[in-house]
Amino acid sequence: MWKRLLANPLSWLVAVVVAAGLAFGGYWYQPWKLFTDDVVDEALPQVQIAATGTPAADPAASGSASPGSASPSAAPASPSPAGNQLLASGEFVTHEHETSGTAEVVQLADGRRQLVFRDFATSNGPDLRVWLSDQPVLDGRDGWFVFDDGQWAELDRLKGNRGDQVYEIPADVDLTSLTSVSIWCKRFSVSFGAAELAA
Repeated sequence: MWKRLLANPLSWLVAVVVAAGLAFGGYWYQPWKLFTDDVVDEALPQVQIAATGTPAADPAASGSASPGSASPSAAPASPSPAGNQLLASGEFVTHEHETSGTAEVVQLADGRRQLVFRDFATSNGPDLRVWLSDQPVLDGRDGWFVFDDGQWAELDRLKGNRGDQVYEIPADVDLTSLTSVSIWCKRFSVSFGAAELAA
């Protein structure tokens, strides 16, 4: 029987079509990624919290100190050095795949801006991108497909589906209008998870 099948050109054609279909399906869907993790552990920028000093009392006005005496409280508070500033942040919500962690927009002391993921986790998948978008973050299936409806900016491919990671935000990206972040599967036009970025 096998000899007859191998001698039949139609059998060869069917075998080639099946093999090509399996190869294409494997490339397109990459099902093995459902069972593997890409872990990232990048150094995250520290956000400096400026000290809020209480204005010192004027000894001459209060009369609490004698003339010529020096009071430690009368010395002006030294200004805090410039540091990284947290501009906005939000918690990830689940869309097509369970997603968790915190997204932060940080402005560095040198003026550069970064999108920071802390304790991030989602499912692995094909062609995942990090998008900033002007679309609201909606819970459930209502939020799966909205992020390519309006304006968006692609920062990079997702570096890993787990762990701390940092993405540079180009200077021409308008953060006043792009106020959400989505882990966007570009191949299937669906959000794995997203976070609203609020000050």
